[in-house]
Amino acid sequence: MKKTEKIISLKKICKSFPLEVGGSQQVLFDITFDIMAGEFVAIMGPSGSGKSTCMNIIGALDTPSSGVYELYGRDITNMTDDELALVRNEHIGFVFQNFNLLPKRSVLDNVMLPLMYRGMSPDERIKRSREMLRRVGLDNFETYLPTQLSGGMKQRVAIARALAGEPKLILADEPTGALDSTMGNEILKFFKQLNKEMGITIVMITHEFDIARYANRLIHIYDGRINYDGPIPASESVLDRKTKATKK
Repeated sequence: MKKTEKIISLKKICKSFPLEVGGSQQVLFDITFDIMAGEFVAIMGPSGSGKSTCMNIIGALDTPSSGVYELYGRDITNMTDDELALVRNEHIGFVFQNFNLLPKRSVLDNVMLPLMYRGMSPDERIKRSREMLRRVGLDNFETYLPTQLSGGMKQRVAIARALAGEPKLILADEPTGALDSTMGNEILKFFKQLNKEMGITIVMITHEFDIARYANRLIHIYDGRINYDGPIPASESVLDRKTKATKK
């Protein structure tokens, strides 16, 4: 994929959720941005800002109430749940805060899991998964259970699983949230390596500026609206000023 090619295009995305007492609450307002192939983008915002809802839409885990979402140039805004599941499996690798590993299955089995849904032969699944474990430095741990691994190693298994389908896009939702600072920094450096050496587009959700700084571009969301989209600023005070301006 060419660096100038759009992977993600959101146009005036809005999202509302129904309330139990009636009516609805809008959490995203006219979200518009493009992400090009090979970018490493952090989507940052405080709790309740709408960043996780935005990620769910990008990851085809949810659909917008209005607006248009194009992934790889294809409009997926109004796809059915089954169609969205296919999009996720074929095009997106996910890395979650709590790893989402099956505790009673081996490391190798966990990495192979998404490949089973593609109809890939057992031999090819094993070959591909072992290669991904080698890439994340865990080729000697394929028979281990997740419970036998450190937090950083679990997240590397999750990254290997995300890479196994050879996606051009990885969505990482608070990927260091369950790790200490040392392990977290290792994972973030690994993301930078994947982005630089393999050209994988990475979209990372975080509420911490120090984590967002590992990316090359920052989209800051506050109260469901984008109030900054650009290079990583020199300090978080730039975002604070933008937030104060939004409140006025």
